[in-house]
Amino acid sequence: MRSVLWSLALGSLLAVVPHVAQAADAAKTPSGAQAAPAASRFKFSSPAELVSQRQDGVLRIPLLPPSAENPRNSEGDFIQLADGRVMFVYSRFTGGGGDHAAADLAARFSSDGGQTWTDRDTILVANEAGCNVMSVSLLRLRGGPLALFYLRKNSVTDCRPCMRTSTDEGQTWSQAKICVEDRVGYYVLNNDRAVQLASGRILLPLALHCTPEEPKFQGAATILCYRSDDQGATWRRSRSELRTCPKTAPATSGGPAAPSGRQVSEPAVKGLSPEGKPVVCQEPGLIELKDGRVMLYCRTTSGCQYVSFSSDGGDTWSPLGPSNILSPCSPAVIKRIPTSGDLLLVWNNHHNIAPELKNKRTPFNAALSRDEGQTWQHVKTLEDNPDGWYCYPAVEIIGDHVLVGHCSGDTKLVPHLAFTQITRFNLHWLYK
Repeated sequence: MRSVLWSLALGSLLAVVPHVAQAADAAKTPSGAQAAPAASRFKFSSPAELVSQRQDGVLRIPLLPPSAENPRNSEGDFIQLADGRVMFVYSRFTGGGGDHAAADLAARFSSDGGQTWTDRDTILVANEAGCNVMSVSLLRLRGGPLALFYLRKNSVTDCRPCMRTSTDEGQTWSQAKICVEDRVGYYVLNNDRAVQLASGRILLPLALHCTPEEPKFQGAATILCYRSDDQGATWRRSRSELRTCPKTAPATSGGPAAPSGRQVSEPAVKGLSPEGKPVVCQEPGLIELKDGRVMLYCRTTSGCQYVSFSSDGGDTWSPLGPSNILSPCSPAVIKRIPTSGDLLLVWNNHHNIAPELKNKRTPFNAALSRDEGQTWQHVKTLEDNPDGWYCYPAVEIIGDHVLVGHCSGDTKLVPHLAFTQITRFNLHWLYK
């Protein structure tokens, strides 16, 4: 497959062949209307218009621009292959720009650490659901196999994570295994969220928004984890279920005194935002800390990410409470840097945010923590267009460089989640 080189110089930026793609802002209400015809919504003539190159050492690659046949690309993830290539898998929508339009999972490849990418899609998973397949997480499991996690969205009350494995570096994949079999519901597993702990346990952080028994979509989700101790062969639900709005979050097992032994954790605070409104929590992520605990973080409507901690590998959790990661209701991602052991945070930094940017998914930033997330330093700006919309990041560290795959673009040119950009920068820049 031919590679396309995206030069740092705007004048030499080459056009990429657009392909059909899309993914969903998975925590939106399932009853949302479908997007308008794509051709009337795109206001750019070249992919080069969708990125703003600067003399800051950051490479911004307009990898997956939308088109009339390809109205949305988002929620992908990276994996490094044994031959040195990097694979990026994303949700490739063919049925429109809405959250529930038809989609499959497609891959692009890089042979130079993410500087250039192939320009044609390889379909990994054709649409096998009533609505779509979307929202990718990739892991290399102990022993070497690749694991592909994604959502199989059958309906507005049946959206559950599935897992496939590959023993030949992604050339072929096993049959899908449904990870949540004990209770059908609308579960959200964001992209780049699956983790494997030092113990070997796999954790999937989920947000449950409704069930067939309680079909009304609730923005205030029940936060929980599914865990596997046998490389994904079997899955169990965490005993703790976290809620900040207990009266609206969907029940999963009958309440705090359920016979199954589930524990429903009430919020660490009253569940009110600074404006006195109920706090909505969604789209959780995980990071294993050096002391063996696991930290769960999730986006909220309170102006910051909320966090919870587990000391038993994700089975039970402390109540959710506010953190020092200030942000709009937009997902963050936290990764550990292998060479230093520090934590890397990518998010929409809303510390001292201008009033006109409040609740918007801009700017887009990266920062470091040397104390396991207690404080964050060396805040860098990746994007700061006031009309931009930057979210759903996936992060991969390749040698001394960081790759971030994320939704991007000026909202005057493209809809919020239509365009996926690859951002690449050197770790040394981050430490300056």
